[in-house]
Amino acid sequence: MSATGPRRATAPVAPRGSQPAAASRGREGAGGWLAYLLVLAGVAAVLVWLWVGGGQAAKGGTLALAGVMYAAAIARLVLPESRAGLLASRKRLTDVVTLAALATGLLAGGLLLPVPL
Repeated sequence: MSATGPRRATAPVAPRGSQPAAASRGREGAGGWLAYLLVLAGVAAVLVWLWVGGGQAAKGGTLALAGVMYAAAIARLVLPESRAGLLASRKRLTDVVTLAALATGLLAGGLLLPVPL
């Protein structure tokens, strides 16, 4: 007990208008999934292209996949949290750097990959 009386444990009060992250993610609706689904469709299309094209499509497919990853990084950078959907798995900077690094590696691999005869 202190000189001013007993201390009470109080829960921190959230500022007005703010919502917990779980509550705000639940209301994102279809708009939050759109960017993720577009990136997923792009990756699936490139993988089908690589599967069908075989070794002849390796260079083009790798470059196309790099483009899809750069598009995902840009989408994560410009979209707000509520619209990024599953592209937002960590902090914005971490997501963008990770996607851009993956895209840069794919780009370098695609440019250095020898074309089969």
